[in-house]
Amino acid sequence: MAFSKSELVEAKRQIDSTLHKLRETVKTLEAKEIPSRYKSQITLARRRIDAFEISVFLIERELMELDEES
Repeated sequence: MAFSKSELVEAKRQIDSTLHKLRETVKTLEAKEIPSRYKSQITLARRRIDAFEISVFLIERELMELDEES
């Protein structure tokens, strides 16, 4: 499936925003008085961060390929 450069740029922008929020969520949960109570939420947030970082990498690679074709 092919995406336009503008679609990829917007997708990356949205993912970057979500990544920022997830990282802040992890910081907040880890700073709680008893962070072990939030272990599953922290694990889920970290796994989502990993998945979104892969997505950003793939989007950036696709954008580089589009730039090379131009």
